[in-house]
Amino acid sequence: MSTFQAPKGTYDLIPPRSAKFLAVREAIATPLRNSGYGYVETPGFENVELFARGVGESTDIVSKEMYSFETKGGDKLALRPEGTASVLRAALEANLHRQGNLPVKLWYSGSYYRYEQPQAGRYRHFSQVGAEAIGAEDPALDAELIILADQAYRSLGLRNFRILLNSLGDKECRPVYREALQTFLRGLDLDEETLRRADINPLRVLDDKRPDVQKQLADAPLLRDYLCDACKAYHEEVRELITAAGVSFEDDPKLVRGLDYYTRTTFEFVHDGLGSQSAVGGGGRYDGLSEMIGGPALPSVGWALGVDRTVLALEAEGVELQLPASTSVFAVPLGEEARRVLFAKVTELRKLGIAADFSYGSKGLKGAMKNANRSGARYTIVAGERDLAEGVVQLKDMESGEQSAIGVNEIVAELESKLG
Repeated sequence: MSTFQAPKGTYDLIPPRSAKFLAVREAIATPLRNSGYGYVETPGFENVELFARGVGESTDIVSKEMYSFETKGGDKLALRPEGTASVLRAALEANLHRQGNLPVKLWYSGSYYRYEQPQAGRYRHFSQVGAEAIGAEDPALDAELIILADQAYRSLGLRNFRILLNSLGDKECRPVYREALQTFLRGLDLDEETLRRADINPLRVLDDKRPDVQKQLADAPLLRDYLCDACKAYHEEVRELITAAGVSFEDDPKLVRGLDYYTRTTFEFVHDGLGSQSAVGGGGRYDGLSEMIGGPALPSVGWALGVDRTVLALEAEGVELQLPASTSVFAVPLGEEARRVLFAKVTELRKLGIAADFSYGSKGLKGAMKNANRSGARYTIVAGERDLAEGVVQLKDMESGEQSAIGVNEIVAELESKLG
């Protein structure tokens, strides 16, 4: 047993379960690639101020959960707790918004880090796939991203998820609501920390998960009652476009999300089979984030979907993914000449895109065939000195058990035909 273990709140992805995670990432990425989104990858750590400004100093993510540190050179950095701020920073640094093709549509996949109390579905290291559409204010863009996420989940076979939808208004109407909410919150029996948060960003209080706080918030004013005409019209068009696409959603006037940069459209994907950690993904519009981190005005929208929680949701529904076999052909050589010949055939098969593996080490026939069974291969090639003297190998169908002699020079074409 190893002396070391994975740090608390983290996990290792190992076969065969890791194949599920790869399949989920691919399923989420596919509709994005088909819709004009290009791949972006950012560093695992950034300047700490990027998140302090963008995510918001009043959020739990920045104030309590972010892994921040100072380098030997004196730079103050943080492991990325989310993806949007990093992707927007990368787009601005590369001047993608100046290339004349807005919106800039990007997707990404990676690991993120938050110092949280570990529990099922909540980890200190977690995986997300995200998408951002930067530089355009258009209800159709908001609708597109919600529809693509719905498409990704349904392609996996996930059914028991719900889409919650709300509007957080904009810089015209939100200040009026902010004042009304702060007045309401000051009349409640809240602790000093919560009251301090209410002064900085009162919407954060609405996101408080403590039952005693939520009970007091039952009669809190709702943002939808304060939306200006422009925000109302924008939100209604998003709703109409989603509905026309056949995507079901629920209006949730109390949906806030945990980040400060959201404006107008905000949404969340929840799965009721996951207990308290029911959110499997979410996102929204963030029209002012670019300016917060020193860029020009670039209205944008995006989301991030949790790979870890999506896998848990699939398991909660009992969905078995149709995963491609990691090995289609397994070669079992008996003798040195057979090792040379079959290794060459395995190499040829791999060049043709056929997943093939080889019995390494000095195993006898019985041990090698056990490995062939464990590999999940559909076909096994077996050859010994007598077979090669006759110019053949033995091809065994691992499903039916049938075995036949095939010419050494014909085996690759035969397998390509059977597996093609």
